[in-house]
Amino acid sequence: MNNKSNNPLLERNLLPLFSRIKPQHISPAIDTILENNREKILQIENFSGKLLWENFIEPLQKCDESLSRAWSQVNHLNAVLNSKDLRSEYNKNLLKITNYYSEISQNETIYKKFKQLKSSPEYKLFNDAKKKVVDDELLGFELGGVDLPATKKSEYKRIKEELSSLTSKFEENLLDATNNFQLHITDPIKISGLPEDIIVMVKNNAEQKNLNGWLFTLDFPCYIPTLQYADDRELRKEMYHAYATKASDLGEPLLDNTKNINDILNLKSKLAKMLNYSDYAAMSLKTKMAKSSNDVTEFLYDLAFKAKSSAKKDMRDLSNEASKNGIKNIEAWDVAYFSEKIKQQKFNFSDQEIKNFFPKDKVLMGLFNIVEKIYNIYITPKKADTWSNLVEFYEIRGEDDNLIGQFYLDLYARKNKRGGAWMDEAISKYKFVDESSLPVAYLTCNFSTPIKGSVSTFTHDEVITLFHEFGHGLHHLLTEINEYSVSGIKGVEWDAVELPSQFMENFCWEWSVVQNMSEHSTNKSSMPKALFDKLHSSKNFQSGMQTLRQVEFALFDITLHSSYDPSLNNVLDILDNIRNKIAVIKPPSWNRFPHSFSHIFAGGYAAGYYSYKWAEVLSADAYSLFEENGVISPIIGKSFRQEILGRGGSRPALDSFIAFRGREPKIDALLKHSGLSQ
Repeated sequence: MNNKSNNPLLERNLLPLFSRIKPQHISPAIDTILENNREKILQIENFSGKLLWENFIEPLQKCDESLSRAWSQVNHLNAVLNSKDLRSEYNKNLLKITNYYSEISQNETIYKKFKQLKSSPEYKLFNDAKKKVVDDELLGFELGGVDLPATKKSEYKRIKEELSSLTSKFEENLLDATNNFQLHITDPIKISGLPEDIIVMVKNNAEQKNLNGWLFTLDFPCYIPTLQYADDRELRKEMYHAYATKASDLGEPLLDNTKNINDILNLKSKLAKMLNYSDYAAMSLKTKMAKSSNDVTEFLYDLAFKAKSSAKKDMRDLSNEASKNGIKNIEAWDVAYFSEKIKQQKFNFSDQEIKNFFPKDKVLMGLFNIVEKIYNIYITPKKADTWSNLVEFYEIRGEDDNLIGQFYLDLYARKNKRGGAWMDEAISKYKFVDESSLPVAYLTCNFSTPIKGSVSTFTHDEVITLFHEFGHGLHHLLTEINEYSVSGIKGVEWDAVELPSQFMENFCWEWSVVQNMSEHSTNKSSMPKALFDKLHSSKNFQSGMQTLRQVEFALFDITLHSSYDPSLNNVLDILDNIRNKIAVIKPPSWNRFPHSFSHIFAGGYAAGYYSYKWAEVLSADAYSLFEENGVISPIIGKSFRQEILGRGGSRPALDSFIAFRGREPKIDALLKHSGLSQ
C-alpha cells in the first residue's frame, strides 16, 4: 500500500473519504506528511531573510494543518470504529506524531525566530489574533522543553512518547473491559421494574447472541436505566460492581489500569519538574484561566460548602425512602433507584414518561430552530461519505446562503465505539495566501440505538447532552478567525472551553423551546405544559449531591496533579480523603472509579477537570443576559456569536467574556440556576 496517490488520507478533498480509509493507509500517509513537513521546516530553519507572517508563520501552520487533517480522521475512526488492525496502526503512528511534535517544540532555531519576530516592528502591526498565535507558540516552546540541555531534551521526548502510549492503553483497556462484560439473565422476576423499551433492548441483545432471556451490558443506555429502575437489588449491585471495577485490579488482569495510572502520574510529575515547575498542575495551569492550584481548590471547596447542606438533605430523603422499603443502609447501587422513586412521588412523573415526548427528529428540529433564530444561520441535511449508515451529515449556511461549516452527527452506541459524548475537529477554519477551508466537526453521543421499526426517543438528560455537544460544535463551526492556530476552539483556555457547551444546556429547561421540540412518539401531541412544569420543578432535584459529585472528581484531579506522592499514599487513599471531607455518601471500598476516569488519564482534562464547574460560572452568567432580554434573542445572540463563539482562541477567554457581558463573571447566576442561592 505504498501508492501515495491512491491514499484517501492524503487526498485534500473538501471532506474525508471514510468508506475508503483502511488501516493499511495510515502509516504511508503519516510517513509522507511527516517527511514533507520536516523538509519544509528545514527550509524555514535555513531561511535568512526578513521574517514575515507569510514566509514564517503560515508555512508552519500549513505543516500543522496537513498533519492534523489526516490524523483527525484516524483518531476519530479509532474512537468510533475500533478494531485490532486499526488500533495497532493508530498506536504505531501515535508515537511517530508525538515524537514529531516534541521535535518541533524543542527546535531552538525556530524558537529563536519566533522570539526575533516578537521583538520586530512587524509584530506590532499584527492584529490581536496573529499576536496571540505568536505568544501561544512561544509558551508552547517553553512548555515543550526548548530550553533544556540536549540530554534532558531526549529524556523529555521519551517521556512524552511513553505518556502517549500509556494514555492510549488506558482508553483501550476501558473500551475492552466495557465490551467484554455481559450479564445473561433468564429469570423474568429479575427484570421487574425495567421500562418496556429497556426490556426490548436487552432481549434484542440476547437474540443477537442466539440466547434466551435478556443480555445486559455496561453501555450507558443499558447501565443507567438498570440502576434507575430495576427492582431486583442484586441485579443493581451486580451491574454496579461490574461498572465500578472495570479496567481495575478487581477485573480482568490484562485490562487493569492500576499501573497505567501510576506511571502516567509519575511521568507527568517528572515532566513538570524538568521544567522547574513544582508539580504538573502548576505546569498545566500556565495555559488556563485559573492562576494556581490553590485558586482552583479554594473555588471548589467554596462551591462544596455552598452545596453541602442541600446535599445532606438529599441524602436524608434517600435514606428515608430506602428504609420504607426495608433497607437500613443505603448503598451506591441504591441511589439512582430510590432517587427515581422520590422524583416520581415528588414531581409525579417518570423519566420514561418524558422520554416518550422526545423523538430524535423532533429534538433535532427544535435544536436547529433555536440556533438558527439566535445566530441567523440555517442548518440542512446533506449526503456525505460516513463510517456508519446511522451517521448523519449537515451543513450550516448564513443569511446570504454562504456556507459556514459542516458537521457529522453520530448519535448511537455501538460495539467498538468509545463511551461518552464529545465534539472533535475534523477540519479547522483557516485562510492561507493560496488556500482556505471552512470548519467541519464530529459530534458524537452514545444514545440507545433504535430497535428496527421503532422511533428513536431520548431522555431529557440525553437531550441536554446533545445540546451540550452541539454548543462545542458551534464554538468550532461559527468561528470568524482565519488564523489556523486560534480558530474555533484552538487556543481557548481549557477552563473556558466548556462555556459554549454548558450555555446551550440552559435552553433544555425553557418552555418555549421544549414545546416546539417535543412530540409524543405515538399520538404526536406536544408535551403538556403541566408535564413540563413538573419536569422544570425537578431541575434542581438533588443538585446538592450532583454538585458535590463533580467537585469530588475535580478535587481528586487537581490534588493528584499537584501533590501526589506514590511513596506516601496511593490514588485510592487520596480519593478517600477527599470523600471524607465533602461526600454525603461513600461508595464501597471496592469501587475503582479512578481506573475509568478517562477524562484525566486519557483525555485533555488532567489538572483541568475543575473546568466544568469553572466554566459553568461563565455559562450561567452569560445565559442570564439572555434571560434578561428574552431567551430567543437575536440581538444578544449576535453579540454572543461575535464575542464568544466567533473569537475562538484569538484573545484571552476573560477578555471575550467581558466584551460580551460588559464585566467580569459573577457566581450568582450559577448558584441561582442550581438552586443553591442562600
